Amino acid sequence: MKSAPFGYQAPTTIAEAVGLLAELGDGAKVLAGGQSLIPMLALRMAVLDELVDIGRIIELRGIQRRDGHLRIGAGTTEAVVGADPDVAAAVPLLTRATPLIGHFQIRNRGTLGGSIAHADPAAEYPAIALALDAGLEVVSTRGRRTIAAADFFDGFWSTTMEPDELLVAVDFPVWTGRRGFAVEEFARRHGDFAIAGACVGVALDDNDRVTRCAIGLIGLGAKPERPTAAEASVVGVGVTDVVADDLGRLAVADLSSIPSDLQGSARYRERVGAAMVSRAFTAAATEARRD
Repeated sequence: MKSAPFGYQAPTTIAEAVGLLAELGDGAKVLAGGQSLIPMLALRMAVLDELVDIGRIIELRGIQRRDGHLRIGAGTTEAVVGADPDVAAAVPLLTRATPLIGHFQIRNRGTLGGSIAHADPAAEYPAIALALDAGLEVVSTRGRRTIAAADFFDGFWSTTMEPDELLVAVDFPVWTGRRGFAVEEFARRHGDFAIAGACVGVALDDNDRVTRCAIGLIGLGAKPERPTAAEASVVGVGVTDVVADDLGRLAVADLSSIPSDLQGSARYRERVGAAMVSRAFTAAATEARRD
């Protein structure tokens, strides 16, 4: 199958890109790395009037650490994110999740911003952005604004960005002190989207009590999910007193839109998701105790 006909625009600056989005209206769609959009167009799961290719905009690339945050340009490829030493030091979850994204060909073309803006609930980067309270910087002809990750994901493949807004950067808070991170997911084959998964961050005080816990769930809803009640349940508790399996079950207990498909029933995904949270918490807590 081939895509329906569409126009093609290739701006070279952010200002030019948002000007085109404002001019073209709802019929325009942004192309970043194209690893999700192009297959959707080919299968006619998506139809558009104009394609705005932002791959030539150098302003959208780059990684900077400043003021307790790591700022990553939306056009930075997943391969660059996964290999960057500043990312590994400041936001280890991104480094550890990147090898789980498809195959190296996909990571060489796919971008951080493209993955997050696509808002696939089975993708790793959206779950990490949500768990770590990232800020999503968007631009339009009306100006700039930052959307908290908790307010960004609106539903299946849907965000709260306006049609004329462009995601330009993501700011991740940098954790300090004794902290550990882990990503666990289960997929039928390497490179497939996860049936269920979890990314976890844990921070400890000098007495090994949990001072912070962040959990992002992968593939367990219509959008990335964050089980805040499960996170809160372990704060102030000695890390060795936390029963990881109980935490895993609590993390998935209140989910209302777990998908059910040929890859697995909702009940199966719930059980796998609980196990992934348990494993990720155990690994993150072990790392934090060594820090």
